[in-house]
Amino acid sequence: MKGIMIQGTASDVGKSLIVTALCRILSNEGVKVAPFKSQNMSTYSCMTLDGKEISRAQAIQAEAARVEATVWMNPLLLKPLANQQSELIYFGTAIDTLSGQGYREHFYEKGLAAIKQSLNQLAKEYEMLVIEGAGSPVEINLIDREIVNMKVAEMADVPVVLVAEIDRGGVFASIVGTLELLKPEERQRVKGLIINKFRGDLSLFVDGIQWLEEKTGIPVVGVLPFIENHLIEVEDSLSMETEQTIDKNGADERYEKLGAEMKRHLNWDLIKEIIDQWGRR
Repeated sequence: MKGIMIQGTASDVGKSLIVTALCRILSNEGVKVAPFKSQNMSTYSCMTLDGKEISRAQAIQAEAARVEATVWMNPLLLKPLANQQSELIYFGTAIDTLSGQGYREHFYEKGLAAIKQSLNQLAKEYEMLVIEGAGSPVEINLIDREIVNMKVAEMADVPVVLVAEIDRGGVFASIVGTLELLKPEERQRVKGLIINKFRGDLSLFVDGIQWLEEKTGIPVVGVLPFIENHLIEVEDSLSMETEQTIDKNGADERYEKLGAEMKRHLNWDLIKEIIDQWGRR
């Protein structure tokens, strides 16, 4: 099964929205595509048709891909509670309440098994996966037991596109710093860079693109504009946006507009080439 993983230099760089757009773009090209996020931490969830609970982000991404949302798309969901505790939703069912330390110590192997099972199941049903990472892939204090970024890319054996947002500044340092902290074999998996939330005249950033490509040896596959009022719900705890109540009517039109707008600013042929070349290794 082919696929691609969208990882970010930090939380709230736009990973969820980009995955949503890619799911719609690929669906429009006739690809049977599904979203996947191994573990999501969010208070926002929804029920699948068979009564299981998953992150709302993956349900939205499935809708954009024109497929039914299932627990295989988000096998692990952590719903934050008080006192640094989280409710653990495992394959759509609440099974425990754990601290962050307890989760890391006692659930790592079971979490890996759930991810493997989900990837195997999705491989039977879909031609391609668009996988979303979480936070940053170089959280050094957590990296020995991470199950959301490079470990998942390795398990799924897919290339990675690294996303950084420019709106808050520091985009060059965040990209170069992230790549520098990756292990050599992990860095080799990163085949593209995306700059998100760009405002203003793109011609003023041409030198920045050139510098990044020369410095990292990795192509910039897109500079995406800051899309305001996209009306597709966000869930990241760091997001500056407030939660909105979204009218389901017109959702398909919003996915179409989002996909078209992002595709216009992506080197789409290069992204498809990255996916195809990785699959032919």
